[in-house]
Amino acid sequence: MADFTYDGPAPDKAQAPRGRKMANLANWAGAAVSLALVAGVGVWGYKLLVRDVAGVPVVMAMEGPMRVTPKDPGGTLADHQGLAVNDVAATGLATPVPDRLMLAPAQPGLSDEDLPHAELPVPVTMPATMPAAVPARGTTGSAEAPQLSETDPPRAVPVTETGEIDILALADQIAAGAAPLGELEDGEDPDMPAIERQMPEIVTDGSDLFPENEDSSDAVYKAPPPGALTRSLRPRDRPAVLTRAPMADQVAALVAAESAGPTDLDPDTLPAGTRLAQLGAYDSPETARKEWDRFSTRFGEFMAGKDRVIERATSGGRVFYRLRAAGFQDLSDARRFCAALVAENTDCIPVTTR
Repeated sequence: MADFTYDGPAPDKAQAPRGRKMANLANWAGAAVSLALVAGVGVWGYKLLVRDVAGVPVVMAMEGPMRVTPKDPGGTLADHQGLAVNDVAATGLATPVPDRLMLAPAQPGLSDEDLPHAELPVPVTMPATMPAAVPARGTTGSAEAPQLSETDPPRAVPVTETGEIDILALADQIAAGAAPLGELEDGEDPDMPAIERQMPEIVTDGSDLFPENEDSSDAVYKAPPPGALTRSLRPRDRPAVLTRAPMADQVAALVAAESAGPTDLDPDTLPAGTRLAQLGAYDSPETARKEWDRFSTRFGEFMAGKDRVIERATSGGRVFYRLRAAGFQDLSDARRFCAALVAENTDCIPVTTR
């Protein structure tokens, strides 16, 4: 028997152990990483559970003051700084009572031009010398005013029964004891008040206005210029009786028109082109008249002045009667009438006769 040798796969067998080692190392490395990952997740989960159950987070405060006032801030001092009342808000404690107190200076008041009108001081100026009295009309002399002494008692001001000051009595009281400025004229009463003697004579009897010795023949009549008003206008007298229909007659006429009922018009006599408003179609004329009465009761304001038209018509062997209203000026008037009835949920159609 012959022996056969096989040398082909020998080199492969020499490399097989090395590849198996690399595969084993990779497997062990993956297993180690997996175990480490599982262990890490377990530790992390445990710490998380422990912190949520028993752990309380604590925030530690910083040591020292958060804000520090500088010793020398610089700049200018504000008003009202350093007062005792400010120490209460700053430190919470009042400052001790000082040994010396000083009052604040008085504030400057308002000037006269800034004061209210009611508080303005009344300026009183006394003249150094009294002015001389003005001489009366027709006199040339002058007299000094009577000197009043401080010992003279005050005089009461004369008043009338209504409480008003009597001017004439006050003038006589002032002029009492004063020497006249000049000679009295002939016919003047020395007891007459001085104020009446100085008043000019303004009352006349009219003789100077219409002299009796004036010759009327010398008077020349002057015609007024064109357009001049020669006679004062005056309104016309109101007539004693005014022709006016009494309200009772008007009301009676309206009541009579309503009680008479609508006027029935024959449709054959209506000219072509007459504007009508059809209110409905009924089986008999009596039913149409009842419906007209119902419309008149419901729409009295719109049906006033309208005439009734009942027209016989035939359609498909059936006889019916059309109820229409007449009395419109044009087609627009009929359309407005139907629009008012349609707004109240009532059928109405504007039509024109042919």
